[in-house]
Amino acid sequence: MNTQSGKLVIGISSRALFDLEASHAVFETQGREAYCSYQIEHEEDVLEPGVAFGLVRKLLALNDAGRERVEVILLSRNSADTGLRVFNSIAHHDLPITRAAFTSGDSPWRYVSAFGADLFLSADPDDVRAALAAGCAAATIVPGHSRAAGEGVLKIAFDGDAVLFSDEAERIFKQHGLAAFTEAESAAAGRPLPGGPFKAFLEALTHIQTEFDPADCPIRTALVTSRSAPAHERVIRTLRAWHIRIDEALFLGGMAKAQFLQAFGADIFFDDQATHIGPAASLMAAGHVPHGVANEPSATG
Repeated sequence: MNTQSGKLVIGISSRALFDLEASHAVFETQGREAYCSYQIEHEEDVLEPGVAFGLVRKLLALNDAGRERVEVILLSRNSADTGLRVFNSIAHHDLPITRAAFTSGDSPWRYVSAFGADLFLSADPDDVRAALAAGCAAATIVPGHSRAAGEGVLKIAFDGDAVLFSDEAERIFKQHGLAAFTEAESAAAGRPLPGGPFKAFLEALTHIQTEFDPADCPIRTALVTSRSAPAHERVIRTLRAWHIRIDEALFLGGMAKAQFLQAFGADIFFDDQATHIGPAASLMAAGHVPHGVANEPSATG
């Protein structure tokens, strides 16, 4: 959580917030000049919600007259000129987003730290990797399905290793197999795992949760991990040592995650492995976290 403002600050790209696939196709096939012309010609045409729109709507709904808990900031590769369509669409959808950085084609990730963002969501994997390298929680929003942007509890699901936790245990699994992983985690059950890139973001969510009655909290979190017993113990003791609240914990022992995420009702799911993100993206917003051993060149081919 931003220590100066006391708010949870989310940076989001225009392609994650709105459906910009048609205009992005113009950019990919015809170039920047044609893209700029297209956006200006269509600047009065309201953009439809994108994959992360429902998530943003629910995050902003955590604010009330007495407390601004969340701020969403637009970080866009558009120019200010072509970005007018984006701001027109923000106004049409009645989203209280007032701060933005338009970088005219350059990567906007360098403004993540300047704005004090706790999380950066983008459709550009390179921008996400740069933000992660700079120490900010970040994820690539992949094309797919977002939940309806209605009322209700905000539900956020996280993978464990290489997302909430470091990838030290996952490295053992990748390099030496399940038996070695299980043995190592059982032996280290009393030693908390180091934090991963999303630890601080979960801490910020936990802080907001403390402002509400647990029986009527508008945020619910879940850990959805491929771990199973006995490797569960280290995870539970780690969260306890961090004083972090997690509402639901699913230890799936290698089972596919998508149906469990649907049963939880996740608005978004964060995972470091594309094999889990792909199926989840057909049901909800999904963010790939390109961090850890699973995303190193030797692991990804």
